[in-house]
Amino acid sequence: MSGITNMSRRTFLKGSVAIGGGLVIGISIPLTVKPGEAAPEAPYLPAAFIRIGSDNSVTIIINKSEMGQGVYTSLPMLVAEELECDWKMIRVEAAPVAPVYNHTTFGVQATGGSTSIRTEWERLSKAGAAAREMLVAAAAKRWRVEPSRCRAGNGAVTGPGGALLTYGELAEEAARMPVPAKVTLKEPRQYRVIGTPRHRLDTPAKVNGTAEFGIDVQVPGMLTAVVARSPVFGGRVAGLKADRAISVPGVVAVVQVPSGVAVIATGFWPALKGRQLLEITWDEGKGAALSTPALRAEYAALAARPGNVARKDGDPKGVLTKATRRIDAEYEVPFLAHAPMEPLNCFVDLKADRCIIRVGTQFQTVDLHAAAAVAGLKPEQVELKTTYLGGGFGRRANPASDFVAEAVQVAKLAKKPVKVIWTRGDDMKGGYYRPLWYDRISAGLDAEGMLTAWGHTIVGQSIIAGTPFENAMIKDGVDVSSVEGASDLPYAVPNILVDLHTPKSMVPVLWWRSVGHSHTAFVVESFMDEVAHAAGKDPVEFRRSLLSGHPRHRGVLDLAAKKAGWGTPLPAGRARGIALHESFGSFIAQAAEVSVDGKGVVRVHRVVCAIDCGRIVNPDTIAAQMESGIAFGLSATLHGAITLKGGRVEQDNFDTYPILRMNEMPKVEVHIVPSQDPPGGVGEPGVPPIAPAVANALFALTGIRVRSLPLTPDKVLQAMKKG
Repeated sequence: MSGITNMSRRTFLKGSVAIGGGLVIGISIPLTVKPGEAAPEAPYLPAAFIRIGSDNSVTIIINKSEMGQGVYTSLPMLVAEELECDWKMIRVEAAPVAPVYNHTTFGVQATGGSTSIRTEWERLSKAGAAAREMLVAAAAKRWRVEPSRCRAGNGAVTGPGGALLTYGELAEEAARMPVPAKVTLKEPRQYRVIGTPRHRLDTPAKVNGTAEFGIDVQVPGMLTAVVARSPVFGGRVAGLKADRAISVPGVVAVVQVPSGVAVIATGFWPALKGRQLLEITWDEGKGAALSTPALRAEYAALAARPGNVARKDGDPKGVLTKATRRIDAEYEVPFLAHAPMEPLNCFVDLKADRCIIRVGTQFQTVDLHAAAAVAGLKPEQVELKTTYLGGGFGRRANPASDFVAEAVQVAKLAKKPVKVIWTRGDDMKGGYYRPLWYDRISAGLDAEGMLTAWGHTIVGQSIIAGTPFENAMIKDGVDVSSVEGASDLPYAVPNILVDLHTPKSMVPVLWWRSVGHSHTAFVVESFMDEVAHAAGKDPVEFRRSLLSGHPRHRGVLDLAAKKAGWGTPLPAGRARGIALHESFGSFIAQAAEVSVDGKGVVRVHRVVCAIDCGRIVNPDTIAAQMESGIAFGLSATLHGAITLKGGRVEQDNFDTYPILRMNEMPKVEVHIVPSQDPPGGVGEPGVPPIAPAVANALFALTGIRVRSLPLTPDKVLQAMKKG
């Protein structure tokens, strides 16, 4: 069994060498490691990553947020492999917020970008190896033999003559051993934990109800608040009448905060009832003019003009002009909400000299510092405890710390511990969406049907502008997250131009699961399919011919096609489509089998997914994340769209913003390519290929190319009627 608890900042600071009579060890890696690269040698520092108790328990302190992706199992596997501990004795704790737990690339404590395994492999493996050597040294000292005559395994050290000491018996002595200056990590052929399927350590707590999510937090005397926010982005309170709200039993206060008006009550329902009775006059400002049709028209006009150049090879304009055949198309995708199953929430207990926050967040350091600034405290006076997250997808990693900062504002006025809860409608209408994108794309073919030129103009808001990452990620007017998956086109095309327009809007945007790849994969892989058909070639073979210098791309493409039965007959009324994409250090191809009924409803029956994510930790996690990414991506492919009218978001719940239902979920087959390349991500890369795979299958079935998402019945029927 596993135990998942929080470790306080005070305990961490006091116990950097030994806690509870056990061994605690960690290492620090300089913040210069790029995802997918091995970390350089670094000094070992006393940091709480591993704690071994006298009861033989091994507690791994995890600095990543568990939001369903499985880091509370995969990261302990890295430690366990080198530590040679008994897997059944592994426990997991959420790390406190401290610099030693910072992301090795981002420089803050954070979870995102499918980087958990990529950035922690070296650090946690070394921590496990160091702890093992310290335990062996302690045993050798007790037996008065050389460490080379001792061996660690299954949570114990064995020595000459069958002598045996458990890790629990050695923990205190091991804590006094010097931390090794260097450790030797295992070769892959020696792995016994890494690469094997393991049941998730957090499953028991989630099944028996003991797992604490942010929305579960309860403390004696706690109040609950909901906030009435402007229905228009950028709007402000111009007038307020709260008499009726105050009269609701259980409502204790109505207060104005920067984001709107908070109703504070003894429970959620009275707070919600009170909010419904508020009479607020809003100064809507310029945001009231926002509408999806107007934004779309603005973007389409921009797409017709040259933008800031993200990539230019050869003479794409000249070659396109002289091409034997030119193909032009325009694609668009809408704003998308993250819609995690657990709506946003945050608990705050604010005192004059300290602040305790319990929240499901992906951005611990950023949120802690934002809370301190709002509270008027020093960062060291704020303690942020990370709970389980009921989904994140990027929404809980907001550089603006909107839902955390707001909760602290409410707590300042509540004068008591308070939990701010967002309703589903609040979350849906609250902004920070995946941006709306509009793309104009062209290709040129020569007389032999070879692809000779490629032009791609992208229009959409910048996610990075205005954040602390701006200087690093925006160069010459190009936000790299806007063009990722397009500017690094893997296909061998001699003449390429990718450029970008970045219009500004009052609609707040944020990274969404797979970030820029969520739209570029749809555009690039759908259009590549168009070009293949225009050239009169099989879509798989056409792609293969352009990937001679990319064996990992070709590897997953071939595997997916083979396992899907590409080219073999299907039942009447069905067709296959395929798409290929690299993101977050992983290579994925997906083949989708679809049908469409007389009402225009697209049904996806089967998806075959091939993934090359480099070195594998837990194959069960990889399969689960591919299935999850496909389901998430299908929600956007078939249903998802946030639209604006009169400045107001038109969707407010799952009746107007549907997600994939169980009866719509296709059969998913995941095939993992064995590899010893550096590890790639798996949390996000499963999302991008599914939309183009489905759209390409729809074309193969009907001969109709739908170039905008989602593939709603009305849109599909309209396209089929146009022919």
